[in-house]
Amino acid sequence: MSNKRAFLFGYDVQSAFIAKDLLKDNFVLSIVVNDKESYDMALKDGYVSVVLLDITDDEELKKLDISETDFLVCMMSDNHLNVFLTLSLHDLFSSSTIIALSNSLHATQKLKMAGANIVVDTYRVSANRINNIIQNPIATKLIDKLLSTDSTLSIREIVIPTNSFLDKIMVDDFDFNRYKIILVGMIDRRLSDKFMFITTGLEHRLDIGDIMVCIGYNTDLDNFEEYIKREKI
Repeated sequence: MSNKRAFLFGYDVQSAFIAKDLLKDNFVLSIVVNDKESYDMALKDGYVSVVLLDITDDEELKKLDISETDFLVCMMSDNHLNVFLTLSLHDLFSSSTIIALSNSLHATQKLKMAGANIVVDTYRVSANRINNIIQNPIATKLIDKLLSTDSTLSIREIVIPTNSFLDKIMVDDFDFNRYKIILVGMIDRRLSDKFMFITTGLEHRLDIGDIMVCIGYNTDLDNFEEYIKREKI
């Protein structure tokens, strides 16, 4: 029996993929959630070791029987809650390896300050095609999944249409992850006519006519293209 243990905090569409891969990699997996909907979803997907608790309560977290050799993967869908959880876990289990998933540069900075040993930034990882920046099996597995060459995934150029509600919205203020896609880069015509990766450090604004390069499943990309045709109110 495997002696590799991982605690996955948060369960949604994205973390469900990670959970499956951790099991395939022979980790003994426990899923920890703080809401009934996620709890029911994990049970429905066939997981047995699912714990429902208040992650803001340190006394509840102490009951998880976490050891210093365990991996703690923070994937709460709420960025603020993810940072708070990371900080709590670092204070309670400083010897354990804490891995946190981030969907923005701002969140990455906060997670590092909160004590995460490794922060997997979906934008930075996807844009630069980094496969082996971490010598940790779980974090590498996270990256491999995000960069999977599965045939159902695609890279697509999406033009922001006329009258789209996206017009004049800053990239950091829009949650692409909510629509199950990753923004790799774009042609931000306000700054240049050349393609730029999101990791350049520039503050990008979305404008009509800009071209976004996104990664996602074909169905999700199709839905997103239709969604952004919604006009400004």
